[in-house]
Amino acid sequence: MSPSNPDVRVVEGALDASGLKVGIVAARFNEAVVERLVDGAIGALVRHGADPADLTLAWVPGAYELGVVLSSMAAAGTVGPGGERNGGYDALVALGCVVRGSTPHFDYVAGEAASAVSAIAREHGLPVAFGVLTTDTWEQAVERAGGKLGNKGAEAAVTAVETAQVLRRL
Repeated sequence: MSPSNPDVRVVEGALDASGLKVGIVAARFNEAVVERLVDGAIGALVRHGADPADLTLAWVPGAYELGVVLSSMAAAGTVGPGGERNGGYDALVALGCVVRGSTPHFDYVAGEAASAVSAIAREHGLPVAFGVLTTDTWEQAVERAGGKLGNKGAEAAVTAVETAQVLRRL
């Protein structure tokens, strides 16, 4: 998007994953849905130029545990004087599925997963895309994992790539 003032520097990210090292952390709970999110994320990354050898997939028991592994992956490597990342990951993707039940457990798990993702992104200056489905029903989750509402895993992966490219251009 271009501003009306041509003197403004505009920074946008390309949807080019070539050369990016991307970590994906996926929650095993509700695995039938999460596997579809993972497939969508990996497929999107490869379609946008990622080398499968530059992708790392880590499985954790549930959405609550995403944060600790994301934090460890985010801490890998260093950031150079120009903002470039040396070693470690250029972007991370959090994938999971939390379906509302009849207890408040949903609120705690979904809220903690979201809080962890945003805190890790801020702390490390690293794109951490939130691809954790938080739905009221199983059917809604299926619709968002490759059904009629698309694949939110693929969307999260593309978001991570675009944000990583914006950070590189800043």
